[in-house]
Amino acid sequence: MSSSYSHSSGAPRHTCRKERPLTVHHLNQLLLVCSLVLLVAVAAVRISSRSGLPSLLVYLAIGVAMGQDGVGDIHFDSAALTQVIGYAALVVILAEGGLGTKWKEVKPALPAASALALVGVAVSVGVTAAGAHYLTGLEWRQALIIGAVVSSTDAAAVFSVLRRIPLPSRITGTLEAESGFNDAPVVILVVAFSTAGPVEHWYVLIGEIALELAIGAAIGLAVGWLGSWGLRHVALPASGLYPIAVMAIAVTAYATGAMAHGSGFLAVYLAAMVMGNARLPHWPATRGFADGLGWIAQIGMFVLLGLLVTPHELGDDILPALVIGLVLTMVARPLSVVLCLLPFRVPWQEQTLMSWAGLRGAVPIILATIPMVEGVEGSRRIFNIVFVLVVVYTLVQGPTLPWLARVLRLGGGSEAADLGIESAPLERLRGHLLSVAIPEGSRMSGVEVAELRLPAGSAVTLVVRDGTSFVPLPSTVLRLGDELLVVATDPVRDAAERRLRAVGRGGKLADWLGTGPAEGDAR
Repeated sequence: MSSSYSHSSGAPRHTCRKERPLTVHHLNQLLLVCSLVLLVAVAAVRISSRSGLPSLLVYLAIGVAMGQDGVGDIHFDSAALTQVIGYAALVVILAEGGLGTKWKEVKPALPAASALALVGVAVSVGVTAAGAHYLTGLEWRQALIIGAVVSSTDAAAVFSVLRRIPLPSRITGTLEAESGFNDAPVVILVVAFSTAGPVEHWYVLIGEIALELAIGAAIGLAVGWLGSWGLRHVALPASGLYPIAVMAIAVTAYATGAMAHGSGFLAVYLAAMVMGNARLPHWPATRGFADGLGWIAQIGMFVLLGLLVTPHELGDDILPALVIGLVLTMVARPLSVVLCLLPFRVPWQEQTLMSWAGLRGAVPIILATIPMVEGVEGSRRIFNIVFVLVVVYTLVQGPTLPWLARVLRLGGGSEAADLGIESAPLERLRGHLLSVAIPEGSRMSGVEVAELRLPAGSAVTLVVRDGTSFVPLPSTVLRLGDELLVVATDPVRDAAERRLRAVGRGGKLADWLGTGPAEGDAR
C-alpha cells in the first residue's frame, strides 16, 4: 500500500509487528466496500436526475464523506495516483462521448467548435488569469495555471447534462465537439505553465499545440477508420466481444497518439466518433456497454477527487474561488463565445446559452493535480481554488440550463425518432441480419412492407409484434413497437440500412421529402 494512503484510526506505519498477509477475507471485505459505494453512487444518479443536481457533485460528496474530514476518516493525498487514474477515466469518458456523438449534428458545427476550442481557450485563459492576478493577488504563474485549468469545459458534465435537454442540434453539436476538442490544448498549456522556467517564445508554444493536435487528429481518424473497417468485415465468435473490441480500439488510439507525441485525448475522441457513426455490428449492445463503462469511470474519478480534497483547508480559498469563477463565467466565457462565433452569425440567444453552458467538472480538478505533481509553489492552493470553483459554479449552472433554454425559447424541435438497428454479420453466408425496432415517434408506423422499397438483395423476413412472430406479406402494415428482421447481402447492406432510416424519418414519402438513401444517416 502506498505511503500516501493511510487510515487515521489505524496503527502507526512503522512498527515492529509483522504485517498480516492479504487473505481471501480481506478481498471479500474490499469487494463489499466497493460494491456498496457503486450501489450508493447508482442510487445517486436517480436522485440527481430527479433534482436536476449534476451527478458529479453527488459523487464528489461521497468521496468527501469517505475522506479524512468525513465519516470514513480515510487519509489520501497522492496527487500522482489521482492524476493517473483521472487520465484513464477521462479516456473512457471521451470514448463514450465520441461513440454517442452524431456526425450529422457535429459536422456543421465543426468550424465553430474548433474556434471555441482554440481561440476561445486562449481568450479565456488570458482574461481569467488577469482577473486572478489583479483581483485576488495571485502571482502570475499561479494565475496562468488556474486560467488554463478552468478554461476546459468538461466532457462528462457536458455529455450528461446536454443530452437530457431538448436543444437545437447546432448548439449541442457545437458544445459536445468543443468539450471533446479543448482538453488537448488545455493540457499542453497547463503542463507548459507548470514546468520549471518561463515559456521563452509564445509562438513556439502555439506551434507545439498545433503539431500535437494535428498528430492526434490524424491518428484518431486513422485508427477509427481501420477499426471500423475491421469490425465490419471480420465476424467475431461472440456478440459480447464487439463492445470490448470497440473500447480497446479507442484506447489504442489514445495510447498511439500519446506515444507519437500527439494529443491522445483528441485521438480517442475522434476514433470513437468515427466508429460511432460507422454502423458497426451489434451496435446497441456496444453503446450500452460503453455507457455503463463511462458511468463507472465517472463514479471512480469523482469519488477519488473527493478523497483527495481536505475540506478544512478550503476556508481561505472560498472567496478567491468565487471571484475567479465570477470572472470566468460572466466575462471570460461570454467574451470567448462572442469573439469566436462572430464570423458564423449565431443568434444572440444561442450565444447566451453557449456562454452559460460552458460546464466545468472533474477535468479541471484533474488538471489541477499537474502542478502538484510538478511541485509548483502554491499548487495545493491552486487545487483548492479550482475544487471550490467547480463545485459552486456547477451547482449554479447545471440545474439552471433547462430554465435558461426555456426563457430563450430554444427547443429541439419535433424530429422523428431514429430507428434502433442492430446488425449481425453472417460471414459464411456473405450477408447481414438487421434487427430493426420501430420506436415511438418513428414515421415508419403505418407504412406497408412493400412501401419500404428495399434494394434488391434485401427483404423483411420476420415481424415480431406483441410477442408473436410472423412472416409478413407485402401488404402488411407496420406498427409502433414492431421488431423487424431484415436479411441483406453484403453489397446492399448499407443501402438497405439507409433506406430503413430514411423511411423512419420521412415515412413512405421519404424520397420526395429529401430524406432518401442518398442523405447522410449518421447515428
